[in-house]
Amino acid sequence: MLKKWNILSPPPEEFINSHPELPSIITRLLWNRNLRDQKKIDEFLNPDYSQDIHDPFLFQDMEKATDIIFAAIAEQKNIVVHGDYDADGVCASAIIIGCLKKLGAQHVSVFIPHREIDGYGLNLKTVELLHSQQTNLIITCDCGISNYEEVVLAKAKGMQVIITDHHVVPSKQPPADAIIHPLVPGEPYPDKGLCGAAVGFKLVQALIQKYARTNALLPDGQTFEGFEKWMLDLVAIASIGDMVPLLGESRTLTRYGLTVINKTKNIGLKKLLIMSGVADENGNPKRGAYDAYTMSFQIIPRINAAGRMDHANFAFALLMADNEAEAETLALQLNKNNSDRQKLTEQYVSEARKQIKETKQTENPVLFVVGKGWPTGILGLISGKIKDDYYRPSIVMGEGEEITGSGRSIREFNLIRAMQEMPEVFTKFGGHPQACGFTLKNKEILEEFKSKLTEKARSQTMDVDMTPQINIDAEVDLDEVNWKLYDLLEKFEPFGQCNEEPKYVARSVTLINIDPVGQDGKHLRITVKHNSHLVKKTIGFGLGDKKRFSEDWKENLKPGDKIDMVFSISVNQWNGNRELQLTIEDIQKSPV
Repeated sequence: MLKKWNILSPPPEEFINSHPELPSIITRLLWNRNLRDQKKIDEFLNPDYSQDIHDPFLFQDMEKATDIIFAAIAEQKNIVVHGDYDADGVCASAIIIGCLKKLGAQHVSVFIPHREIDGYGLNLKTVELLHSQQTNLIITCDCGISNYEEVVLAKAKGMQVIITDHHVVPSKQPPADAIIHPLVPGEPYPDKGLCGAAVGFKLVQALIQKYARTNALLPDGQTFEGFEKWMLDLVAIASIGDMVPLLGESRTLTRYGLTVINKTKNIGLKKLLIMSGVADENGNPKRGAYDAYTMSFQIIPRINAAGRMDHANFAFALLMADNEAEAETLALQLNKNNSDRQKLTEQYVSEARKQIKETKQTENPVLFVVGKGWPTGILGLISGKIKDDYYRPSIVMGEGEEITGSGRSIREFNLIRAMQEMPEVFTKFGGHPQACGFTLKNKEILEEFKSKLTEKARSQTMDVDMTPQINIDAEVDLDEVNWKLYDLLEKFEPFGQCNEEPKYVARSVTLINIDPVGQDGKHLRITVKHNSHLVKKTIGFGLGDKKRFSEDWKENLKPGDKIDMVFSISVNQWNGNRELQLTIEDIQKSPV
């Protein structure tokens, strides 16, 4: 698909002149990320854990929640942490359970729903089950804010409920004993973009702080600061995996969390790093420090694969493992789950593309796919691929006894808001502006759902240019790309939502050599030079796949051609060597 290149406007001269110590390309990056005042710039470039992490008791219900939990621990009540089956929910569960046990809770357990059987969040059957098991306190993490009826039932059964969540808040909030949620109307907590595990971490921070008021050390003799910071590896994984804005407190937590991951004490996580091939047999990084990219493409998919292909309990058990043999077995299981997930996703994505073409939907405001018996666990992955293919909101559904679905949207269409305007077609739904999950009320309502959502998308996007865009930070001369620039760019990591990896454009670049690499030659390794004799190496992932680009670049490029290219800057490391590498995002032939 042809993409529109959008070079972001440069900052005013006044802003550039106010930062003479920085190269102009760096001041452009700061301006493009809306980092305009010195306090925000300092926090972004040099996050400080002691200064940039907010007091957890700024949450309006935090005092109430910690009082309930400490009372439950003192009275040895039965506490159940109800998580979710993705990386965010699993990490949140592990963080909270780990803390409760550390503080002396004797009767604490986890309940992570099965994606196919239980669905997302609390359900009435689960509440009945937990009551039958004599549960006294339910603590939700990464879910619960949409479960009004379920919380009413839990309260009627005599159970207390604490909700920790970050998903879209419905108009009718559940009557929980305490709600820790940054987006609740009137909530004074300053960071609104925390993921579920980060919200759970704030609860843990508050518990530790309250315990520290009357104790010098934790019950096992560990320091409060040490215990708190060693949990940041899971906070970082969840923040990256749930694609929350990596700005403010979330950025600081993730930045420090990545440091912890590089020396993690978590036995299960270390085994998973080894199993994924990014760590050596001792658990040390093979190709430089682990970063957000490593987590996104190697670790998080394996954690998520447990809930997609089997049960997320395996991922939770891995993160809680306390011996190497158990951790290795579980890491092997998650690795197999991920391999199976990849094969199955590829098969169903192919079928989804075929269905869209056969039903002539490619220009529709919303794309709909229904697969007989498609597993719920991979619907979101298929939907994401279809959305990327056509740059349209995409809904992929699996039809069994009922119709469940997962949606992925583009930035021009707020998917969850549209669904909130048509609650009558669902038995359950939830999510974010660009991602959702749902179950239809019945099969007969499918066409009504499709019609209503299509109309909402059409009305919201009728005056919008639907050509996919690549936002470009600056036009550069390739000779400017050097180690000094890269060292400055490292301060912008970790990259993620609202802090995308910087992209640049270089025009009229001379192609020296082109080599197809990888399976079926889908990737292209291209060497180029710009305005001097200096040769630069580039890699274009998927650039040789003619299905993804407007031209068959593998066949239509030759040495001597002049090209314009959008790229990001990375480092290629092997056998102890390091070299700068330009990763091509998109390419065009230069105008004659």
